[in-house]
Amino acid sequence: MAEKMEEGGALAQAFVQFALESGVLRFGEFKTKAGRISPYFFNAGLFDDGAKLARLAEFYADRLIASGLEFDMIFGPAYKGIPLGATVAAELARRGRNVPFAYNRKEAKDHGEGGTLVGAPLKGRVLIVDDVMSAGTAVRESIAAIRAAGATPHAVAIALDRQEKATENGVDVDHSAVQYVRNQLGLAVISIATLDDLLQYLSGRADDALGTHRQHVLAYRARYGAG
Repeated sequence: MAEKMEEGGALAQAFVQFALESGVLRFGEFKTKAGRISPYFFNAGLFDDGAKLARLAEFYADRLIASGLEFDMIFGPAYKGIPLGATVAAELARRGRNVPFAYNRKEAKDHGEGGTLVGAPLKGRVLIVDDVMSAGTAVRESIAAIRAAGATPHAVAIALDRQEKATENGVDVDHSAVQYVRNQLGLAVISIATLDDLLQYLSGRADDALGTHRQHVLAYRARYGAG
């Protein structure tokens, strides 16, 4: 089980190592949605078996508990947010904090229960759980759905904050998607680890092959870093 730790620090370092060991965090040349060539890639879809998902949920739960954030239910935006939200809700329940869980469909269902929302009714302070936040599109769509249901979008929990500039209409802006959600939309954003944590991890591996990637990541942050 992931140990209970403070923000950043040992928890974040343990998470970076876990992501590397799981093949979720990789180094090389990867094209991002914004068209940038990134020296690293984080693909939460590769947390692809029961053991990895359970371990991931422990990291989310540790981070949420350490933050002291109060919320009434969890919402998982389609698609990656659905298993993430479900496993985090299950892990919190295992620890004695049972909260309702809901998620959305990409397209409305016209039979059965119908609609785009599945699970518990949206009400109270809602925590959105997702993997990363690139453009913030999934979060904005989640906020709209939550408000339309009469509930309050309260906070977002993500695995990794890339801390890089967002793009609007194909143009780089000074803020990141996370900063936009915090400062403009007024939601708290909690991440298990950040790009700074990744760089700290790499700085401790200067004597091996992994440490050679640090300069490439630093150069990428110098060009695209936000805040």
